[in-house]
Amino acid sequence: MTPEDMGATLARGEGVALWRQIAAALEEMIARGTLAPGERLPTEASLATQHGVNRHTARRALDSLAQRGLIRVEQGRGSFVAEDVVDYRLGPRTRFSELIRAQRREPEGRILWAREVPAEAAVAEALGLAPGAPVLAVERLGLADGRPVVLGLHHFPLPRFAAMAASLARGHGSITRALADCGVADYRRAWTRLTARMPTAEEAEQLQQARARPVMISEALTTDPEGRPIDHTLSRYAAGRVQIVIEDGAGAA
Repeated sequence: MTPEDMGATLARGEGVALWRQIAAALEEMIARGTLAPGERLPTEASLATQHGVNRHTARRALDSLAQRGLIRVEQGRGSFVAEDVVDYRLGPRTRFSELIRAQRREPEGRILWAREVPAEAAVAEALGLAPGAPVLAVERLGLADGRPVVLGLHHFPLPRFAAMAASLARGHGSITRALADCGVADYRRAWTRLTARMPTAEEAEQLQQARARPVMISEALTTDPEGRPIDHTLSRYAAGRVQIVIEDGAGAA
């Protein structure tokens, strides 16, 4: 992108802050489509050089666009024009792949790790186990068109789901398919609790977002057709890329 494209000549001394003029120039390019959804923006250093300002001024311009949702900041990667958000519908039978495909996007699931751990108090209570009972913990990253949208920490009671780790390791990354391999062909969401907080450094890195931007949190319990708890999940959603839609009967609590 050239300085001419950016409208590098700023109107100094006319009462409009320089950072506002830079932000307005970028916003105009986004509105015209010159900067396409998903396109990387110039760095702070590049903007500062193009406009003859310091990096703080350039950073303030980018921050203002991020706060308005026009761009997204990915930890360690830079700033990008914001794409359309994913409608993440929480219902009794939410299935990640089906939900993403219904919006004409390509779903992907990446298992980051799976290991046996003692159940913490909240997990044990939800699953009807004694505190410290063994559970299989699985961290899974869900993506739409290659962009991270949700980071889910699943807990499955053992020994019932002892075969799940091997099923997930076969590479498909699908919780639904792994449950089917363990004899659970169908399941429903029993309840959901929604909150929000700032991300940890690891969460921000995995979701490719700035630590200054909050994540939406969904704590949920899933049961089998007989009503037995099978999965306690803590999901963290990239707030700039996802809007949660609660469907009737979703069981939010």
